[in-house]
Amino acid sequence: MEWSNYSMYADFVLLGLFSNTRFPWLLFAFIVLVFVISVASNTMMIILIHLDSRLHTPMYFLLSQLSIMDILYISTIVPKMLVDQMVDQRAISFAGCTAQHFLYLTLAGAEFFLLGLMSYDRYVAICHPLRYPVLMNRKVCLLIVVAAWLGGSIDGFLLTPVTMQFPFCASREINHFFCEVPALLKLSCMDTSAYETAMYVCCIMMLLIPFSVISASYTRILITVYRMKEAEGRQKAVATCSSHMVVVSLFYGAAMYTYVLPHSYHTPEQDKAVSAFYTILTPLLNPLIYSLRNKDVTGALQKALGRCSSSGRYTFQRNFICC
Repeated sequence: MEWSNYSMYADFVLLGLFSNTRFPWLLFAFIVLVFVISVASNTMMIILIHLDSRLHTPMYFLLSQLSIMDILYISTIVPKMLVDQMVDQRAISFAGCTAQHFLYLTLAGAEFFLLGLMSYDRYVAICHPLRYPVLMNRKVCLLIVVAAWLGGSIDGFLLTPVTMQFPFCASREINHFFCEVPALLKLSCMDTSAYETAMYVCCIMMLLIPFSVISASYTRILITVYRMKEAEGRQKAVATCSSHMVVVSLFYGAAMYTYVLPHSYHTPEQDKAVSAFYTILTPLLNPLIYSLRNKDVTGALQKALGRCSSSGRYTFQRNFICC
């Protein structure tokens, strides 16, 4: 068919996030600020965890992996969107859309699994503190990280080829700011209902498996916390777990809205708003939630800033004496 070649190689057009806003450049400036702070704060988390020996624990090792995922996640989508707005260009090639689609699915899937497996770390730390070094040794931590990345990669490798093999012979305009599955499928001139049902089941499984681990872990944690006699220990346990639960609720809640809730219950504009939340704001919120509520991280930051300040004063004094 004549349209098959066109559907495979023609560029798409991303309508973007700025098209229906009254103040597009104000939104542009806000997203630039969020992107810079997100990358900087996640990078800072990785550096602090690497440099401070007090943070060389399984929990912080997993947090460093979460920060790496967040940096890659937001960098997959936001720079392209910002450049398009600056040069007033909306086109994205078929290959570019495929790559963005694959990276998005892989990173989102990896983060789903990692957040689920991180609840096991909290379960062992609170319910079996004496066995924590054994149950969460370096090998187990590496297995958790590999399992998360492998799970995300399988999601990307399974869904991307199937999604992109559909003939897109309708309009090439994607009513979104990146190549997300639901927005792409609306452009297909074939019946995608069977694939959408399969994808729905796949998403349910991807959410159900980590959510089952989280539910089981936190059920045991709540029972253990309830039995604690010391108020200080109870408060510490709740504070440690609450940060993780906030992040899980934000990320899983947005994903369930987009992929589990039937399309008739939300509009394309609502889809873009929710997608902006979990692709742009969540990578910013993760390090802030974990750092602001964590004395170890704030202590490591103060220590690092103190070192920089002392080093700066020493360098100034040495240069002054030499002069």
